Amino acid sequence: MSDVPKKLYIKTYGCQMNVYDSERMAEALGGQGYEQVDSPEGADMIVLNTCHIREKAAEKVYSELGRYKGLKAANPDLKIGVAGCVAQAEGAEIMRRQPMVDLVVGPQSYHRLPEMEAKARSGEKALDTDFPEELKFDHLPKGRKASRGPTAFLTVQEGCDKFCAFCVVPYTRGAEVSRPVSRVLREAEGLVEQGVREITLLGQNVNAYHGQEGGEDWGLARLIRRLAEIDGLDRIRFTTSHPNDMEDDLIAAHGDCEKLMPYLHLPVQSGSDRILKRMNRGHTAQEYLRLIERIRAARPDILMSGDFIVGFPEETEEDFQATMDLVEAVNYGQCFSFKYSARPGTPAAERPLVEQAAADDRLQRLQTLLTTQQRAAQDAMVGREVGVLFEKAGRLPGQMVGKSDHLHAVHVQCDLPVGTLARVRITESGPNSLAGELL
Repeated sequence: MSDVPKKLYIKTYGCQMNVYDSERMAEALGGQGYEQVDSPEGADMIVLNTCHIREKAAEKVYSELGRYKGLKAANPDLKIGVAGCVAQAEGAEIMRRQPMVDLVVGPQSYHRLPEMEAKARSGEKALDTDFPEELKFDHLPKGRKASRGPTAFLTVQEGCDKFCAFCVVPYTRGAEVSRPVSRVLREAEGLVEQGVREITLLGQNVNAYHGQEGGEDWGLARLIRRLAEIDGLDRIRFTTSHPNDMEDDLIAAHGDCEKLMPYLHLPVQSGSDRILKRMNRGHTAQEYLRLIERIRAARPDILMSGDFIVGFPEETEEDFQATMDLVEAVNYGQCFSFKYSARPGTPAAERPLVEQAAADDRLQRLQTLLTTQQRAAQDAMVGREVGVLFEKAGRLPGQMVGKSDHLHAVHVQCDLPVGTLARVRITESGPNSLAGELL
């Protein structure tokens, strides 16, 4: 192997789990002599780590690949790979439509990238979209590379068994799998040794986590409490959760685990029981609202976040109004909302669509309400004292930016080093961030 490192460019789409996966892919290929770069120009290998959640996801990948034709023509030795959920869903079709693609690897097989890269280097096409029996985490490099900042993602659970009618995750990520407790703890301890002070635990359905340790089954709450014992780890978060897996001890942890931050992303998708049933969500709107009450009883200052889909097949104006009523009742501090778009292969994709003008109008009305709630939650922070973990320099001279306990971005005029956790009094609320002063 040459002493001159080869250049690897990875473009990451979608969720935080893909960000984590891209880091691990870079580490896996590091053993093949690659170092990661920030631009595709001059790269020896380009990998698109794709997401299948957004509308027209596959077409956007093909469009991106088309942009690299000139790079491939200029450098025939350039290897191009497609990874992630679109790779899993499309498989060999990607190579058929874009013959310049050298390898296609699904999200459960990227630990095999070194062998696939070697195969591609020898002139063969490499395709792996299996769901291997061995856990990929067992075959990845044991140590994480040096962190770029004081926060890090850590995947503890993958896949989903819920089969919501709109979602491709069970088909692209497979069944629910939880990593063993000891592996999670070892990775977390390694991150803290590298300067990480906040870890976000990731999973497609993270609160379904049930890892094994010493023959015992650990839920997410027990894992969080054990992670909280790590010296130097000051903050713990987790995402994304399903209401049906919000167990009693996890609710209690929000009240009695100081390092678990007062922010919870708990998607509901609709406020209509009829639509929730058609979505196969497995709960009613009232059950969700009762759950929110219990969580807030455990942690009164918790900031709630969620996801909503409007214009789901067969949604009526009455169904949509039930969603608006639920949003009013919960009063979200942050939220994500989308107009329904069909995912091939999912049950909902076979159903007639809501008239698009109506769906557009509903989305605009919902987002207006959610934006009002989000701004009110930010405005209510003015005058309060919060912890802020500083992550980078701000745009103004002498300014630092960090995240509050409630995940708000906070700007402070100070010269504290990155990674400092400090108490800040909030003085101002802007459109998408807060300003404060050091205490």
